[in-house]
Amino acid sequence: MAERSLRGRSIGAKSLESDEGVSLAERKEVVYVCPKGHRTIVPFASQATVPATWFCHCGLTCVQEDHQGDPLDGGKPKRSHYDMLLERRTEDELKKLLAERIRKHEEGELSDYE
Repeated sequence: MAERSLRGRSIGAKSLESDEGVSLAERKEVVYVCPKGHRTIVPFASQATVPATWFCHCGLTCVQEDHQGDPLDGGKPKRSHYDMLLERRTEDELKKLLAERIRKHEEGELSDYE
């Protein structure tokens, strides 16, 4: 019976198919650069839509090397909470308010959880 048994193939073995007669799709390579200077080359099919940004291995967002302008720029600058506060009050007004709140807290007029 041993001479009639079939031999199995191990998991992960190479395919028995060959690459003869297989034509690969046309490709183009796009170079992305992150702010730290890392270059990433990504192959795309020639008819594929190429994204303007890509994620670098360091975690930052890359832009195309030959791209003009900054695609990460949303048009409007990001405002911090402090910027929005300064739109409503001047720094002198904020200093006066802070001094008043500190005085009230020290005199016990304000509770700790307010």
